[in-house]
Amino acid sequence: MNDAAQGEVFKGSFTQQEPIPEEGIEAAVAVMRHGRLHRYNTAPNETAETVLLEQEFAALVGAKYCLAVASGGYAMSTALRAVGVQTGDRVLTNAFTLAPVPGAIAAVGAVPVFIGVTDQLVIDLDDLAAKADQADVLLLSHMRGHLADMDALMRICRQSGITVIEDCAHTMGAAWNGVPSGRHGTVGCYSCQTYKHVNSGEGGLLVTDDAEIAARAIMLSGSYMLYERHLAGPPKEAFETIRFETPNISGRMDNLRAAILRPQLRDLEERRARWNARYLEVEKGLKDTAGLTVIQRPAQEAFVGSSFQLLLQGWSADAVQAVLRRCAARGVELKWFGGAEPVGFTSRYDSWRYVDALPMPQSDAVLAGIIDMRVPLTFSLEDCALIARIIRAEVSTVFQSNVK
Repeated sequence: MNDAAQGEVFKGSFTQQEPIPEEGIEAAVAVMRHGRLHRYNTAPNETAETVLLEQEFAALVGAKYCLAVASGGYAMSTALRAVGVQTGDRVLTNAFTLAPVPGAIAAVGAVPVFIGVTDQLVIDLDDLAAKADQADVLLLSHMRGHLADMDALMRICRQSGITVIEDCAHTMGAAWNGVPSGRHGTVGCYSCQTYKHVNSGEGGLLVTDDAEIAARAIMLSGSYMLYERHLAGPPKEAFETIRFETPNISGRMDNLRAAILRPQLRDLEERRARWNARYLEVEKGLKDTAGLTVIQRPAQEAFVGSSFQLLLQGWSADAVQAVLRRCAARGVELKWFGGAEPVGFTSRYDSWRYVDALPMPQSDAVLAGIIDMRVPLTFSLEDCALIARIIRAEVSTVFQSNVK
């Protein structure tokens, strides 16, 4: 590493997103001017922005039904209730995920059963097969945008009678073997929170082809008896019994957020290409760095590179923390999933003490080396190359001094 690279500092922000598109701003202002923000508050012959968003997203991913809700976490808990999960039931889920995933399971009174993570940062299919008899539902987290072999996963789940709910918070716009993320399982759940692939601050979307599940989700979301206004929902016949026996757990999306999101959805493929160009620039700069492992993306995976993960396999906690400190001093914010205590959004399956989780030594070894970094579209390709040079320099320095 040359001296110039050793002295470089990145001065950008890892949390600054692009502005809302002008079309979205204009649509949001129009909603504010007429004041009809509630999804059921419409003028005669007016179609609500939330309804248009639902129709457009259903068409985008090829789903029969779509529901816009308040958050990705709400989408997951609603999906769990809609497929029949009840208090005390066990639900399979990833050991490597973010807190809202086991949180959604706990929110319905169910118990998470954690499945291990591989060094490709996806759910361990051998561990899934071994635990398949422990639950009837899998809440599958495509954590940090990494897709497992969905063909193999669905074979395991079909053979075991497991209903799959996909958490696609990090994979909106991604696909496995040409099938959009969220369309392998029975239900797909997506997030529209600021750091996801479309940005309304908070928000979520739920898709399914199952009329009964869609009807339950609509009633759960707080439709009262206005379900016929859900033009991306099932026919009214699906609600005949469901409307009387499904509680209202209000979590609707409003027209303001829907108006902001619709133009972003139309640009999703273009945004995916821009994210991936930045991801690949970081990847190019980090390949063949001693002590550092870059995650290999499978050919079947069409991913969205909005964040970047690398592994410092076999490193001590002190050495990993030294890399984080040294990179931070040069303006590069890295997050670590191996810490004993949760920090910010990073936590581990053994951090969630409302779950009596058994130790998972193989997964612990993987988690101990996972380093995570956001890649916002406000970064230029030159920014990404600089960030990679800084990480490469600091990993090399610590590796030579402490690990090698």
